[in-house]
Amino acid sequence: MKILLLEDNKKLNTTIKKRLELKGYRVFNFIDGQEAYDNITEGFSCFILDINVPNIDGIKILKRIREFYSEVPIIIISATVELDIIKESYDFGCNDYLKKPFFIDELEIKIERLFQIKDELINFDKNCYFDYKSSTITIEGNIQRLTKKERLLMNLFLTKRNHVLTYEAIENYVWEGSFASIESIRSLIRRLRKVVEKDYIQTVVDTGYIFKTD
Repeated sequence: MKILLLEDNKKLNTTIKKRLELKGYRVFNFIDGQEAYDNITEGFSCFILDINVPNIDGIKILKRIREFYSEVPIIIISATVELDIIKESYDFGCNDYLKKPFFIDELEIKIERLFQIKDELINFDKNCYFDYKSSTITIEGNIQRLTKKERLLMNLFLTKRNHVLTYEAIENYVWEGSFASIESIRSLIRRLRKVVEKDYIQTVVDTGYIFKTD
């Protein structure tokens, strides 16, 4: 799926792009409103728009998008609490509104809901699966609830199963762009290993980890 992202905070822009690309989306990110405006007809399946951006604001871009696409989902992300602006966003056709600051997985959930993605159960072995909606792992009927970071790490592993994940990739996804020490990552890995019990998570020396499944 092809997504247009407009966000003038460079760090947040980069973090959102990396996270969504790890989910398999193709993200074309912009900081400047004029540049985003000039590219809205390039066949996007979803738009994520900040309101207060340079040159052309997100509301004007939203209105312009609706001239071309009547059904394509549009999510507004903004720090504004002005009800008139929020109401205007919905009046002009936004599908959902996310107030800053927010967790990136909140945005992922909104995108998945808008596209009615129903793959909530992710199997990684016979009789073993991860339930994204409830943040639980079920192994041979035994249910284990995960913390937020454990859930993000599990989701990352299952998205990239049988592929090596570097420490940097884990840091960017699970800590959402914030710094995480190697020991913090190792500590999280140890906790998740206790939950999954079997030797799914294997260490790749000096590089990171791999989640091995059949």
